[in-house]
Amino acid sequence: MGNISIVTAILIAANGLISYKGFNDYSFFEKYKFHVGAIKNGEKIRAFSSAFLHIDLQHFIFNMLSLYFFAPVVINYLGNAGFIGVYVGSLLLGSTLSYYFHKNEYHYTAVGASGAVMGVVYSAILLQPDMSLFLFFIPIPIPAYIFGVGYLLYSIYGMKAKNDNIGHDAHFGGAIGGYIITLILLPALIQVNLTMVIVLAIPILILFLLKKTGKI
Repeated sequence: MGNISIVTAILIAANGLISYKGFNDYSFFEKYKFHVGAIKNGEKIRAFSSAFLHIDLQHFIFNMLSLYFFAPVVINYLGNAGFIGVYVGSLLLGSTLSYYFHKNEYHYTAVGASGAVMGVVYSAILLQPDMSLFLFFIPIPIPAYIFGVGYLLYSIYGMKAKNDNIGHDAHFGGAIGGYIITLILLPALIQVNLTMVIVLAIPILILFLLKKTGKI
C-alpha cells in the first residue's frame, strides 16, 4: 500500500480543487451539496457532485489519506478501470442509500467522498482480508476483515442512534458498492475465499433485515 497511481492522483486532485472552491465560495457549495429536497426537484447532479465537496480541510485529508492507502490494493487486483468502477459505483450507491434513508427529510444535506472511499476500503478488504491495519487509538494490528465488519456494525448503530453528523448511510452504501462491484469484476473470489465473502456480507444482511422489520 502507499504507491500512488495517476488515477488516484487525479481523484485526489479533483477532490482537492472542488473542495477548495467550496471552502471559499458558499454559493458553489450550496449549489452542489447533497440536498434531498433539491434532488427531488430534479437536481440529480448533487448525488454525484456532493462527493467531491468537503466540510473542512480535516474532513478532506482524512478521506484522501484513506483513499491513498487503500487504492493500490484495488488497482493491483482490478486494474485502473476496475478501481474507477469501484470508486464511482460506490459513490453512487452511497448517495442512493443516503437518499433512500432520508427521502422524507426535505432539508437533509451531506457532502464528502466517504461513500466512494469506503467502497474502495471494503473492496480492498475483500481482495486482501488478511492484511493488517493499524489504527492510531489501538496499539496492535487489526485484521482487515474484522475492521470491515466492525465498522459497518458501528455504522448500523450510528444510523439507528442518529446522534452525530456522520453520514453513516452513505458509508454503508459505499461499502455495499465496493463489495458487489468487486465480486462482479472478480467472481473467482467466491470460490477462492467463500468464507470471507460470507463474513463480509453479514453486516449488509443485518442492515436490510433491520430495515425490513422497521427497526432502523
